[in-house]
Amino acid sequence: MPAAVPRSLQVINGVEAMRTAIRDVQRGGETVGFVPTMGALHEGHLSLIDAAAAECDRVAASIFVNPTQFGPNEDFTKYPRPLERDLDLLRERGCEFVFVPEAAEMYPAGYGTSIDVGAVAVPWEGAARPGHFSGVATVVLKLFECVPADRAYFGRKDYQQTLVVKRMAADLNLPVDVRVCAIIRDADGLALSSRNVYLSPDERRRALSLSQSLRLAEELISGGERDALMVRERMLAHLAAAGDVNVEYVAIVRDETVDEVATISGPITIAVAAKVGTTRLIDNLRIG
Repeated sequence: MPAAVPRSLQVINGVEAMRTAIRDVQRGGETVGFVPTMGALHEGHLSLIDAAAAECDRVAASIFVNPTQFGPNEDFTKYPRPLERDLDLLRERGCEFVFVPEAAEMYPAGYGTSIDVGAVAVPWEGAARPGHFSGVATVVLKLFECVPADRAYFGRKDYQQTLVVKRMAADLNLPVDVRVCAIIRDADGLALSSRNVYLSPDERRRALSLSQSLRLAEELISGGERDALMVRERMLAHLAAAGDVNVEYVAIVRDETVDEVATISGPITIAVAAKVGTTRLIDNLRIG
């Protein structure tokens, strides 16, 4: 049989046009996988496109730098926006629909609604970035309405965000299957992030301390250490030794929760957030 002809990428700006395009595909009996992004795409995002393509008949993405999830002193205005490059990458990966709305389309004049997902959004990232998860949950719910896909794909690097999205989807009975995919790393172990472009060569070297501290924790636990406080202290010492790494938190929690543990037994996730220079980075590792 001849090879299938790749479908072209449709760039859609309007909510109704986007919703109609997805509904038309679904009425034809095909499934749609959706990857929400803020653009500045890297291999981590593209691995989600690949996962959606592997499980669904059609793939959609969104590119929207959401203002409501940035705090007043965060990097909204300088967040990278290489739209044409992003569109080329999506075309190459076989994405067929991309929703690129303007802020006024998502938050029209008089807009006043927000989503509070409760306890899962309170500690760690929630404490470090007040209001962040309300902005995330609100825009993700809106995107699920604009791009009413069968499955939605998120990266595990944003561990707590995945819990927030899954909690919201369950609590609000949303008809979308939320899938969480593995962290993608550079060869040296640094978790891929759109913010990595801000790092100078020396800062990038020091940023490796985040993934190194997680591997150190894994080694300690594999060697029999069960005291979470001891593991945390060893991680903090490693991060401090890197120099100019300002740690916001090291969280050792029961996997799939934000609940801190004192004694390590069963699957856990260790999450770390720190500023390297002026760039805020996060990483995590599931152990067990």
